Formats: sequence, structure tokens, C-alpha cells
Amino acid sequence: MPSKPIYRVVFHNQGEVWELYAREIFQSDLWGFIEVEAFVFEDQSKVVVDPGAEKLRRTFDGVNRSYIPYSAIVRIDEVERGGVAKAVKAEGNVTEFPRPMAWPPRDDG
Repeated sequence: MPSKPIYRVVFHNQGEVWELYAREIFQSDLWGFIEVEAFVFEDQSKVVVDPGAEKLRRTFDGVNRSYIPYSAIVRIDEVERGGVAKAVKAEGNVTEFPRPMAWPPRDDG
């Protein structure tokens, strides 16, 4: 039986691009959000520790589920195995998808 898939989720967060790995991802009941669960981090017993990966591990320690806005998502890939979580400064031409701040008022008139 094949193992459960792993997803790489890349998204913008406060001027950085974060790359996380998770086993569960789906459209949220909260409009405009993706739910991400069952985060996958590399083994902590490594001698060399990546500060970006450690920052994300601490940020998501104890988090059961995270809601990420659609507008922050850069891409989501199904991958064969997890990798190193990353947090890097956002540079270049990748921008968030524009969205309206509010729906226009309805005129039932």
C-alpha cells in the first residue's frame, strides 16, 4: 500500500517566502484559506542545524492545523518525500495574487 502523500507548500509570510512540508492539505471551510495539517520536519538529530528550518520548526511546534490565505500561496506540490523547511527573504518578481478587500454592496433595488 502506498504511503500517504507529502505536499510542499510555498507561501509568503511577512516579507519572507516559507516552504513547508505536510501530509494533509485541503480547502478550508473558512472562505479564502487552505488548511495545512500534519507538518513534516527533518530529523532533529542532525549535527548541522539550518537556522531557517529551525525557525519554522519552532514556529509550528504544537500547531495542529494552520490556515494559509489563498493570496499568500505561491505553489503547492505533491512530492515523494519531505525536504528541508525553509524561510528566505522574499526577493524578485514573485508577488501575492491581488484580491478585493471586500465584496461590493449588492443593489437589490
